[in-house]
Amino acid sequence: MAIDAVKDRLTRITRLLDDHRIPYAVVGGNAVAAYMSQVNPIAVRATKDVDLMIRRMDLPQIVAAAKLSGFSHKKVMSIDMLCDGPKATARNAVHLIFENEKVRPEEPVANPSISDSIVHPDGYRVLSLEGIVQIKLTAYRQHDRTHLIDLLQQKLIDVSWMNRYPSPLSDRLKELCELREVKEYIDLDEAEEGHH
Repeated sequence: MAIDAVKDRLTRITRLLDDHRIPYAVVGGNAVAAYMSQVNPIAVRATKDVDLMIRRMDLPQIVAAAKLSGFSHKKVMSIDMLCDGPKATARNAVHLIFENEKVRPEEPVANPSISDSIVHPDGYRVLSLEGIVQIKLTAYRQHDRTHLIDLLQQKLIDVSWMNRYPSPLSDRLKELCELREVKEYIDLDEAEEGHH
């Protein structure tokens, strides 16, 4: 039920923005899932959050449009979010981050642009895989590292992607590529392919 609620929230908010012709890109766990599902649906992880990247200039218009659909705007610990319903909390909200800005001041690089996005088969816009990896390498929390390991294991990214990012992001990707769990998974996968 929780997974269905997240998918419903994602569909409703992206349709709302599409209807109002407001640019956005899905980021976070749902974006990782969008790419993972194309190569190995079984490896897709469930996510509790809906994360969207928007332009800061569009925030007032988004807040006004979302209010008509039952979402309320809140700011919690400097994060803008759209809470889904009057009793909603940060756990079941749409989290908003801004293109070309840092989420936290200490982060090494700013977010990419939402212009670098694609249309997912389900109809909503998703940030490019390169952009998603940049955000994950920048934040580099435990669940970000887990998502990056998933992408490495499914060969959606590899060590050659280091050249796409500045330090320390490139160093972080190299570190993940050298993890035993990544190497062993890829070796096992290639061995199985060799038997077919």
